[in-house]
Amino acid sequence: MSIAAPTKRPEIRTELPGPVGREIVEADARWVTPSYPRPSFQLVVERAAGVWVEDVDGNTFLDCNAGVAVCSTGHCHPEVVRAIQEQAARLIHMCGTDFYYRHMPDLARVLDRIVPVPSPTKTHFANSGTEAVETALKLAMHSTGREKFIAFFNSFHGRTLGSLSLTSSKVAQRRGFKRQLLDVVHVPYPNTFRHPFTGERTDGPTASAAVLDWIEQRLFQTTTPPEEVAGIVVEAVQGEGGYVPAPREFLQGLRRICDEHGILLIVDEVQSGMGRTGKMFACEHYDLKPDIITLAKGIASGVPMGACVARADLMDWKPGAHASTFGGNPVAIAAALKTIELLERELVANSAEVGAYLKDGLRGLARKHDCIGDVRGFGMMLGVEFVTDRATLAPAPELRDRVEVECYRRGLIILGAGYNTIRWSPPLILTREQTDVALEIFDEAISAAKG
Repeated sequence: MSIAAPTKRPEIRTELPGPVGREIVEADARWVTPSYPRPSFQLVVERAAGVWVEDVDGNTFLDCNAGVAVCSTGHCHPEVVRAIQEQAARLIHMCGTDFYYRHMPDLARVLDRIVPVPSPTKTHFANSGTEAVETALKLAMHSTGREKFIAFFNSFHGRTLGSLSLTSSKVAQRRGFKRQLLDVVHVPYPNTFRHPFTGERTDGPTASAAVLDWIEQRLFQTTTPPEEVAGIVVEAVQGEGGYVPAPREFLQGLRRICDEHGILLIVDEVQSGMGRTGKMFACEHYDLKPDIITLAKGIASGVPMGACVARADLMDWKPGAHASTFGGNPVAIAAALKTIELLERELVANSAEVGAYLKDGLRGLARKHDCIGDVRGFGMMLGVEFVTDRATLAPAPELRDRVEVECYRRGLIILGAGYNTIRWSPPLILTREQTDVALEIFDEAISAAKG
């Protein structure tokens, strides 16, 4: 009779961070910009494989953050590593802005097949999510001849000056940068856990109607003529805003408004795309077809890449209008092509299946701990919102931060999002057995954080 091997667990051997880790943190403080928004714990990584991360002092952690939703196929997936190595041995860089190589049309053809943007499409390659958003903004202005944009409170679209004009998830991201670069007006996002105007629990149709009415009956009638709006930029699931899924009625309403007024619907799937929600793109949960979509994070399993995919008729700008020296790098594209292959083969399905299992487990913990006000999301993009109690639903950001630290002390890597939410964004290879370990640690961490 065979005996099943015990499920692997995190292993903490030193104080956290350990002595080597502390030296590196001190060096970082001396030599590296202090603008990085580091969390309330200090993890100094040495190596990683699959869902496991080892720090410089030999401590092993179960990663349920995936480098902030980037390592979609897990850390150092052997097929991705092999694709990177083989490509690096042939061609690392030639600059697709000036020369041609097969990789760019190869990936653009695949993206045309899988994105929810109506085909035919064309793709501009970038190096990050914020660059992909900048491309979308420039394209919308160029193709419509308009200058105004509509975005949503608690959104995150990047930190470069154009995309920063859209971003509104934290004041720290804007403080010190004076007026916004672009003409952007923000409106509430229809969070059903907290009504965008009353703050109370509500349903999708009610929250959606409130926001859509605000746009059409107030915004368009007072400060922002619709004929001057180039694009509405929205996350189907808000990322940094707290992993908040949009109601179906809201996104379908935005599509209607855009169609009626010649406005481009730009959907930011930088965090929610590439299998994260249990479908290749979050838009697919809503049968939503944007005009422009922005991608990054999970597209290349950790190799820097961004992409802006748009209807081909929109991308009619002339040579020199927009380009990127490193965008469409052959090594990054090789990683992306292998990533998409793995996602389609098995990992999107695993995200849906194991993500549902994780969500059920988190809802079980919500029944146990009255400090959990809401569990929401799709696939492996799940948010757990912490409150003082279920009677008032008052946000509990300090408790959230303590839970984050207690998880770290026990070997589980998770991060906050929004004001008082923990985000769960594990590698899409996570198994049920590993999920059980993560839930057990999360349970212990909540109890410890509550005192």
